[in-house]
Amino acid sequence: MFNIPAITWTLTAVLLLSGSYHLLQATKPDQFIERVNNSLHALMNLLMAAMLWNLAPSTVLAQIAVLTGAALWFIIQAVARPEFKILCTGSLSRLKCVYHSVSMAGAALMITMMTSHITPGAAETMPLPNAHHAMPQLPRATATATLDHLPSLATPLTIIFATAALIFIALLLRTRKPATTEPKKTAHSPREKHSLEALGAAIMALMFATMA
Repeated sequence: MFNIPAITWTLTAVLLLSGSYHLLQATKPDQFIERVNNSLHALMNLLMAAMLWNLAPSTVLAQIAVLTGAALWFIIQAVARPEFKILCTGSLSRLKCVYHSVSMAGAALMITMMTSHITPGAAETMPLPNAHHAMPQLPRATATATLDHLPSLATPLTIIFATAALIFIALLLRTRKPATTEPKKTAHSPREKHSLEALGAAIMALMFATMA
């Protein structure tokens, strides 16, 4: 994706560190839902880091399926009834789940766009049986046309994630440290959450900007 190795290595390091943080949070004794959510975020960061280097191309469909399922999982949490206290409750929590769903769907779309840039040449050179028939070629042409329109989604997604990064930065600056030092520190403070969310949104915006 990136022609400058320093940028690729920097993004890879940030994604792996972010994924390690989520994986660490997933191993802590917390609610089951939180462990699942952190595990999905860790997996998303790992898959995005692998995508930067075009690793495991044979598992692309599995990666897209997992990320799409994760996006659906966060949507289910966002629209869950208030009686389910372990899921997203309250307006802010539901908005956060919607954003996480968009992040998972964005990662799946990014992998799809990356695949569409890698495989079109191979699809053209692959011999097709019964090439003299017109009908078997139609599905491939339709799929190719669909993939060609995917880059047009990169610009609005860049704007969405850039806006999200600014919002999380504003929340980070707004969040102040408590006046008194508490003996016990929570597993993840609001400042840590906002910092991580801002960093993740900025990375997503940068990666989509390169595809726009």
